[in-house]
Amino acid sequence: MKLKILIIGYGSIGKRHCEVLEALSQIDEICLVTSQDVANKICYKSLEEVSNLDKFDYFVIATPTFLHLQNLKFLDKRVKDKIILCEKPLFEKFYDFTPKNNKIFVGYVLRYHPLLQKLKELLESEKILYINASCGQYLPSWRNEDYRKCYSAGKEKGGGVLLDLSHELDYTMWLCGKFKSIKSFQDKISNLQITSDDLCLIFGKTSNNVVVNISIDYLSRMTHRNVRVECEGSTYELNFIKGTLIKQDINRQIFNMPNLARNEMFLAMHKDILDEQRYICGFSEGQDTMDIIDQIQRQNNG
Repeated sequence: MKLKILIIGYGSIGKRHCEVLEALSQIDEICLVTSQDVANKICYKSLEEVSNLDKFDYFVIATPTFLHLQNLKFLDKRVKDKIILCEKPLFEKFYDFTPKNNKIFVGYVLRYHPLLQKLKELLESEKILYINASCGQYLPSWRNEDYRKCYSAGKEKGGGVLLDLSHELDYTMWLCGKFKSIKSFQDKISNLQITSDDLCLIFGKTSNNVVVNISIDYLSRMTHRNVRVECEGSTYELNFIKGTLIKQDINRQIFNMPNLARNEMFLAMHKDILDEQRYICGFSEGQDTMDIIDQIQRQNNG
């Protein structure tokens, strides 16, 4: 069966989804909701303009985070039994919203990193004690355009390091279970010209009694993304930038994936959503992450 797709939002992430989906053989047509004119594409200026929403099989929400809730509500009210992928994080803050008519997933694409999947598989036979996840990148060198104008810079647009880098929250819970307690520090500590947070430190314990320590920032001139997992008899270290996973017990095993193609994880995610739905973050898991984000925001904003 050939599928018709509607991508809502055509910024950098919407363009990437479009590029990836065009490579799939089962796709018949891709339409866009965007204020831009895009060559060889049917474009609608708004969701309200789309008179035949029901003809689409798969919807991708790639608008700024603060618009996700209204996009989801709009679609869930007007279509039924469709697949909807919402970019991460689900919302800019926690909302008590439960979809009734459609299957909604959240775009935590890091779950499709082959080494993270390998780590998850290896940890299934381990007793995990402690996980330390860290991610940092200097915001002005991360964003191609003027960093002050990108959504990451604006708290009111759903920007900030906690929301931007919520992958770390998602995959630690995916590996180790939901948080049962959490303490945090979240603030803007640098001279970056932004209204959002640029540092967040999270310390907690999961339902599986795993101690978790996460640090995420917009500050580091040394771009890094890594996770270390301490188990009863072994240590694992995954470096996403280098593409290496090391298992150290009495022996040392190294798994390498240094040249992951730019769109490989996105391709794997869309294929999984349209097929087995084995790894994809479900709506309730996305809401679990939003619940933790909400706790952190409340702890740090009075």
